[in-house]
Amino acid sequence: MADSILVVEDEQDIAELIKVHMEDITLNVDLCDNGNGAIDMALTNHYSLLILDINLPGCSGLDVCRKVRDAKPAQAILMLTSRTSEIDRVVGLELGADDYMTKPFSVRELQARVHALLRRVHLLDDRQVDKEDVQSLDSQTLDSQTTVVGHLMINQKTHQVVLHDKTLDLTSTEFDLIAFMAQHPGQVFSRAQLLDSVWGYQHSGYEHTVNSHINRLRSKLVGSKDTPIIQTVFGVGYKFNPDGVS
Repeated sequence: MADSILVVEDEQDIAELIKVHMEDITLNVDLCDNGNGAIDMALTNHYSLLILDINLPGCSGLDVCRKVRDAKPAQAILMLTSRTSEIDRVVGLELGADDYMTKPFSVRELQARVHALLRRVHLLDDRQVDKEDVQSLDSQTLDSQTTVVGHLMINQKTHQVVLHDKTLDLTSTEFDLIAFMAQHPGQVFSRAQLLDSVWGYQHSGYEHTVNSHINRLRSKLVGSKDTPIIQTVFGVGYKFNPDGVS
């Protein structure tokens, strides 16, 4: 079954252009041209992805992002911003958008970004296991899909992260980010390397995507103040610090 996506864009020409090129990659597309309608559609229907413009009639794309993320924490969201709206890009990512693109954009790049986000959505769907299924898994199966570092446990099968016996509420992107870094404790990754390994692409100018997700993830990983779990290596990038979960 083809994925369904919601494109929220008040400029009709751009909305129709996006729709045509999303249908070219076999996606079902609904259109909406205002913020209030987008909230209703996103909360009423199931969409694999929202493509969300920031400047909308009614409530803004930022408001839509916040309300949808609160109601559906796992919803994948790609925001569209103007090239001059850096503050909006940062705020959008801080509110929970998985990624952003600036206008004008390349159609091929948009398709690549959508493919990358949908791959993550499908992986998340594959990881969803009900409680009975989880309980029926033998310890060897669980161990093979679980990363444990100190008091941090990451289970790929159940898409669950537990720190100090507390289950963390992470988005799919935040989960993929901590899971990747925890598999390489102490290794320093540049923002470009994280874009390539976690988001699935490299593109100059999109480093804010990494910065904002690192900041959100840090706020949820409550470790020792003296030994942060995700550590900044100035001038280089970030690393997972196993001492922070010991």
